[in-house]
Amino acid sequence: MTSQPASDDLFESFRRAEMLISRSRPLDALQALEPVLANQPNDASVQLLAGRAYLNSAQLKRAEAAFTRVLELDPADHYARFALGKALQRQSRLAEAQTQLQMAVAMDPRPEYQEALGEVRARMALSASMDDADRD
Repeated sequence: MTSQPASDDLFESFRRAEMLISRSRPLDALQALEPVLANQPNDASVQLLAGRAYLNSAQLKRAEAAFTRVLELDPADHYARFALGKALQRQSRLAEAQTQLQMAVAMDPRPEYQEALGEVRARMALSASMDDADRD
């Protein structure tokens, strides 16, 4: 058996997972992605797709791990920084989220990145004002 059919199968699994995520079926996408993750755990695009599926299925710790791995492999990946920031935000780890989102905005000032950063800053300000009110 040559390696080409196995490679073709992995490529098809990856493409199927992408399609499933686009159809809001992250759990099915993760199932399709299993053999790809097993064979190519150090591929940034595979980890990024897994991270998206984890984030969309509210598996926030796994999403965080996947996006962190992407950034270990490619520190310049602004989308991974944005997505990591969103995963951290959803875990109420706002200061960490802010750091990642600020870097994403600095790397690529897309409106969705700026909006996410604004949301985190607003939540942090609200939390701080509530803490001040509790002290009074």
